[in-house]
Formats: sequence, C-alpha cells, structure tokens
Amino acid sequence: QVQLAESGGGLVQPGGSLRLSCAASGSIFSFDAMGWYRQAPGKLRELVATIISGGSTNYADSVQGRFTISRNNARNTVYLQMNSLKPEDTAVYYCNLKRPTVVGTRDYWGQGTQVTVSS
Repeated sequence: QVQLAESGGGLVQPGGSLRLSCAASGSIFSFDAMGWYRQAPGKLRELVATIISGGSTNYADSVQGRFTISRNNARNTVYLQMNSLKPEDTAVYYCNLKRPTVVGTRDYWGQGTQVTVSS
C-alpha cells in the first residue's frame, strides 16, 4: 500500500509563493510517476504537474513558468514550488502517485491541501 501526505498549503496574497510537499510511504518504486493535481470549487480535478524518477516533467499550460515540480527519490518526496500565484490558482491541491500495472495504471491520492490566493 501507498500513503501520501501533503503539507504546505495556506493563504497567500497574489504574487506570493508557496511550497507544497508530499511524502510517500509504503512500497515506492523508481518507475512510479508522481505529481500534483488541483480542484477548484465547482470544477473538475485537473493536472498541475508531473515528474518521473528520471526527472522528466510535465506542466499544465496555466502554471508553466510559475510552478516547479521536483522529486527527492531517496526521501520519496515530491515538491511543488509555486511562484507568482494568482487568485485562479486557489484550489485544493492533491498529491498523486501513478503506478503502472499489468492491466493499466493505478492511482494513489493524498488527502489534499488547501491553497488560497487572495488579498
């Protein structure tokens, strides 16, 4: 089993920064992809950024150039550095671990952490 625990959310003014962390425990493998998703009120959950163990990253267009995802494989931790935050970044942010299986992909999710961008 895999458990994911996020931390680092909070209230920040527009233009500010936050750093989210996600610690994974349990059986973690080098081929697991990790990432961040977010869900704003009344909207579907959407991809923010992903990273694989080799370091390749993928970002949503809306956060490209402002957010940076990184991963510490030794600590099974993934981070999301968020700069130049905008009110539209307000959402619950969820950590995700995506594991390939014989029949497809299995997703694991954290409990989420609230990020509010407001003056």
